[in-house]
Amino acid sequence: MMDGFKEFEFDLPRALKAELIGLLDAMETGPLQPAVTTEVPEAQGVYQLFYEGALVYVGKTDAEAGLRTRLARHARKILHRPTLTGAVRFKAVRIMVFTAMDLETQLIKHYRALNNGAAVWNGSGFGSNDPGRERETTNRQPEGFDDQHPINIDILGEYLTPGTVTVAAALAALKAALPYTLRYETLRNERGRAQRGQPHADLLAASVTIPPTPHTVRGLMQTIRNELGVDWQATAFASHVILYKENRPYQYGTVL
Repeated sequence: MMDGFKEFEFDLPRALKAELIGLLDAMETGPLQPAVTTEVPEAQGVYQLFYEGALVYVGKTDAEAGLRTRLARHARKILHRPTLTGAVRFKAVRIMVFTAMDLETQLIKHYRALNNGAAVWNGSGFGSNDPGRERETTNRQPEGFDDQHPINIDILGEYLTPGTVTVAAALAALKAALPYTLRYETLRNERGRAQRGQPHADLLAASVTIPPTPHTVRGLMQTIRNELGVDWQATAFASHVILYKENRPYQYGTVL
């Protein structure tokens, strides 16, 4: 190479990862609670979740669904799961500029190399949404996270306003109030696919009287099912509750 000239390539991804790991490891954790996560900026970055002091989840966000949204969703998901009450904490770092590197994957690899038990919630179903009918009807076993930390449908709360409403209205309100999935039968299109937001005609025709609070989800679902009659069945799983016009056993579900 000629005199007076040199080439220099700065390894930005490696430097960013090293700086970020050092920052994360030096941080104190905060409690994963809705009142706390609302104070986190809605920004792109990375975050970690800790259960009983152990790193169990690593995540990355972008500007559209930022740190506040993601952490608030996780804080809501762990509600009504007794094994997780008060036991989950977080660290979050806002990153002003992202590189093309996959920070989430790199951090998971780093911490798993240090400890085989790290980031155990990644890939366990923790970040998943509604598991859908396929898992239920094929009697698939609950995924790791839900199997280890199932929901509790016997927690007392003020889920619904007392009074008489249609079953469809009661279910819609209960669905909005719960930190886990409540799915119920809807109308179907010509291809047989469920139509979201279009409850089954029976749910619109029947009324239910909601008793004074406090309630449990188990009690409310039993009250609703009684109004619908024996053709309807409510079933609770480790991760969610369903209500369908059916009469069938589920290997991993409990009929209410």
